[in-house]
Amino acid sequence: MRIHDGARFVAILGILVGLIITGGCGQQKAGKPQGGPPEVAVVTMQPERASITTELSGRTSAYLIAEVRPQVNGIIQKRLFTEGADVKAGDILYQIDPATYKAAYASAKAALARAEANVTSIRLRAERYKELVAIKAVSRQDYDDTVAALKQAEAEIEAGKAAVESARINLDHTRVTAPIAGRIGRSAVTVGALVTAGQGVAMTTIQEINPIFVDVTQSSASLLRLQRSMASGALKKEDADTAKKVKLILEDGTPYPLEGTLQFRDVTVDPTTGSFILRIVFPNPKGVLLPGMYVRAVLDEGINEQAILAPMQSISRDPKGNPLALIVDNQDKVQQRMLKVERAIGNRWLVSSGLASGDRVIVEGMQKVKPGIPVKVVPFNGEAKATVPQTAKSN
Repeated sequence: MRIHDGARFVAILGILVGLIITGGCGQQKAGKPQGGPPEVAVVTMQPERASITTELSGRTSAYLIAEVRPQVNGIIQKRLFTEGADVKAGDILYQIDPATYKAAYASAKAALARAEANVTSIRLRAERYKELVAIKAVSRQDYDDTVAALKQAEAEIEAGKAAVESARINLDHTRVTAPIAGRIGRSAVTVGALVTAGQGVAMTTIQEINPIFVDVTQSSASLLRLQRSMASGALKKEDADTAKKVKLILEDGTPYPLEGTLQFRDVTVDPTTGSFILRIVFPNPKGVLLPGMYVRAVLDEGINEQAILAPMQSISRDPKGNPLALIVDNQDKVQQRMLKVERAIGNRWLVSSGLASGDRVIVEGMQKVKPGIPVKVVPFNGEAKATVPQTAKSN
């Protein structure tokens, strides 16, 4: 019995020692770190040449506008145009009843003819009296009266000519014509309607839309910023022709195929909005642009020869909305940088401060790292594909 008890004790002791050894090995395995430092993808910042542009919103307006109003009174007999069609300058749009104006024109012509007939006899009498007064066959008073009557008759002829011309103009105005070429709108009057000279309501409106104006607004603060950038050398002016070229984005987001030309900047800032108007002229041969459309104009500001462009996904925001980025320093440790960004250029931010040439900015893997920890650096796959877009949007 004692031998069996001793053997049992030895067996139990061996099992306990095995469990202790196994537990110790498990603890060693659990305490051993798994893998290496976290892996992050970075983009190395390098100065680039970037064309800096600004995007301004505005609306289109007609190059020329003519509100057609009658210049004589009368009843509309005909409407001679199709609403929404293109018309040429001088095309007849409406015909006003000309009967009374024809009669007035005929009366004025008859009065002129009567005055011209009267002046002939008076002129002959004046010529005879001029010879007779020299030999004192007629009195000087009779001669003077005849000369005065001749001048009065000649004045009546001139008045008659003016009356004929006035009657002719009124008769011509019964044909309401297009003052400019362009696209005509809807008619505000119908056949049979009475119109009056100089009435407040226009009969129709003609708008020239090729070319067409685009009026956009720019803040005075952005203009001052641009001037400072030019003065400091951060931006360089492009050539004069390029600086005046403007691209257009339609309200559905599609680009307009033709370029416009900056015509002028307004000289007055609106005190209520702090902005001023820029007027741009765009060719519009196909009539794609219509007056009143909302558009966005892309204007060239200049060239930044040393632009630092960071991918958008590498920039985050703190609770206050300030932009920041994580970089990898020379010891392969993560550091946080506070940034100042100006605007978006394509899918990247233009960084004005906080990053420098050679900085390695983390683009992927930011969620698994924090400042101060070591990381394993790999290049970002999209770095080689990054290009500098030719358009930029203000931030």
